[in-house]
Amino acid sequence: MGDTPAILALDQGTTNTKALLVGIDGAVLGAGSVPTGVVHPRPGWAEQSAQGIADSVAAAIAQAIAQANATAPGPVDIRAIGISNQRESVIAWDGADGTAIGPCVLWQCRRSAPLCATLREAGHAGQIEALSGLGLDPLFSAGKLRWLLDNSEGAGALLEAGRLRVGTVDSWLIWHLTGGETHATDASNAARTQLLDIEACAWSPRLLALFGIPAGILPQVRASDALFGHTSGGFAGLPAGIPIHAVMGDSHAALFGHAITRPGWVKVTMGTGSSLMCPTAGRAVSRHGLSSTIAWARESGGPVHALEGNITVSGQTAAFTAELLGLGGPQALSDLAASVPDSDGVYLVPALAGLGAPHWQEQARGIICGMSLGTRPAHVARAALEGIAHQIADVIAAIDGAEEKRGPVARYS
Repeated sequence: MGDTPAILALDQGTTNTKALLVGIDGAVLGAGSVPTGVVHPRPGWAEQSAQGIADSVAAAIAQAIAQANATAPGPVDIRAIGISNQRESVIAWDGADGTAIGPCVLWQCRRSAPLCATLREAGHAGQIEALSGLGLDPLFSAGKLRWLLDNSEGAGALLEAGRLRVGTVDSWLIWHLTGGETHATDASNAARTQLLDIEACAWSPRLLALFGIPAGILPQVRASDALFGHTSGGFAGLPAGIPIHAVMGDSHAALFGHAITRPGWVKVTMGTGSSLMCPTAGRAVSRHGLSSTIAWARESGGPVHALEGNITVSGQTAAFTAELLGLGGPQALSDLAASVPDSDGVYLVPALAGLGAPHWQEQARGIICGMSLGTRPAHVARAALEGIAHQIADVIAAIDGAEEKRGPVARYS
C-alpha cells in the first residue's frame, strides 16, 4: 500500500483544540480534540496558558495521526497544513526559545478597559475606528498587547535585546510549527488587532503610536493563502518540510467555508461567543454598531472586506447557566427549557463579559429579571436560551437596517 495523502487542518478555539486529517477526496481520515482551560483571575479577566495552547495542538495532532494511520489504506502523508484560530487573543514570547513571558490574554478579557477609557477621553476613538474599522473596545488585541508589555516580567529586556515577539494565536502556532523561522499572521487576524490600517492592509504607524506598540515585535502580515513557512520537524512529531499554506481567524474561515463570498449573505457562528459576518463590496462603514473588517486576503485578488457584529458571550451562556442551576451541561439546560412553553416573563441578559455589538457597553453585566414566586428553574433555563437568540436578533437587525457607506472613508494623518 502507498502513502495516503492528506491535509492537516487545525482549529485552535477558546474551549478546545481540534485537528482533522482530510483526504484528497474530502473524507476525514482522522480527528483529534483536546480541551483547553480558561482562567478568570479577576472579575472581567480571562486568560489561558500559552504553552498549554501549544501543547493542546500537539496532542490533537497526535490523536488525528494515530486515528488516520489505524484506518487509512496506507500511512498518512501530510501534504499541507491550514490553521484557524480564536481571534483577538494575544501572546508575548521570547523569540530566542519560544518561551511565553505571560498568559494568553483572551479575546473575552476586559483588562485593557482602563487604557481604552484613557484613549477615548483623549479624543482618539474616532481616529482609531476610522483607521482600523473597529470601535474602541477591550475586545480587540491592541490594548491587551500593551498590557502584556507593561506587565510581563522581562518584556523590557527582551525588547531591548531584539528578542521580543508578540502576536495572535495563529502567529504563536506558526512560530512553533516552523521552529521560530516564521513570525507572521494573515490579514484576517491582523484586522482584529486594532493595529491594522484595513485599507492599506498594513500595520498603521498612527495606531501603533497610540497604543505604544513597537512595530518590530509584530508579525509580518501576509495573504490568508500565502506560504507561512514549513514545519521544522521539532513540533508534535511532524516531519520537516510540510508547508503551512492557509491561515484565517475562525469566524473568517467559517464565512469562507460556507462559500459566502458576495454581499447579501450573512453567516452566524455560534461558539463561546458569536460572530455575524457579511461580505461587502469594498470597505463599508456601519452607523449601527457593526465593525468593518477584512474577511480574508488572497495573493491573487487582494483583501475582501466585511461587516461584523461580535457578541462576547452567547453559547457560553448555556454552559454558565447550566452550572448555575446545577445541571449536567448545556444539553440538560436545553431539555429543561423545553419542558415549559415560555419563560413566564423571565428575561436573562447574557452580558457576562460586557455587551458587544451592536451595543458596545463594556461595563454591562448579566441580569436575570422578571422573576416571581411562580418562577422555576425551567423558566430561567428558557430565558437563557432566549437571551442568546435575542442577542443574535439584535445584530441581524443592525445588519438589516444599516446604511453602509461604501468607498472612501474619513482619513486621519
